[in-house]
Amino acid sequence: MAFLKNLRGKIRAYFIAGLLTVVPLSFTLYVISLLLKHGDRIFNLIPQRFNPRTYLPFPIPGLGIALVVLVVLMIGVLVKNYVGGRIVEFGERIVYQIPLVRPIYTAVKQLLIAIFSQSDDTFKRVVLIEYPRRGVYAIAFVTGVPNGEVQSFHSERMINVFLPTTPNPTSGFYLLVPEKETIPLAMSVEEAFKLLISGGLVSPPEGPAGNHEKGCRPSRLSSYGRDHSNDSKHS
Repeated sequence: MAFLKNLRGKIRAYFIAGLLTVVPLSFTLYVISLLLKHGDRIFNLIPQRFNPRTYLPFPIPGLGIALVVLVVLMIGVLVKNYVGGRIVEFGERIVYQIPLVRPIYTAVKQLLIAIFSQSDDTFKRVVLIEYPRRGVYAIAFVTGVPNGEVQSFHSERMINVFLPTTPNPTSGFYLLVPEKETIPLAMSVEEAFKLLISGGLVSPPEGPAGNHEKGCRPSRLSSYGRDHSNDSKHS
């Protein structure tokens, strides 16, 4: 019986190891194949005279994706110069006058700015906040610092945080939290996403001691009987 139990345990471990290898790899290959298959549909929008496929002796998989990347890069170069920037500003002023188009365009643009911004405070810090009640903590991402009216209602420095849901971290809540009431974590954004998607099954390795952002000392934890005297060294 002990032998059979040990054998079943080994078979189960081998199966899970194979599953963790095959499923992510298969899904990745499937997504890549979809991109290669549907990316070439862009050529259907190009007149035959200017269509690169007209002059190629055989189809090249992924050429449509490469063309899209090239076009986006060229548009970025044009927008970055003075004339291109003025043209984009003029086009945006027209878009902002259209009632139904304006909120969609604004929301998408602000989301992309938040994702690709180079600011150190934009989706590059992982913190713990007390949510949904005191004594219970949730992982959140710092997305910036509020300005103007929002900050004027509070004497303490506030920060914007995005509180994702599990197992779908693309949805969640936007919260305003006093910065001193957050607990900075050493884990990266990628590690935090893995932790959230897995529901806590995939835990990142413990970060080096004292790897906290300055100005984010977890002061509120003292009310729960925890000694954080060492945290003052990092504030």
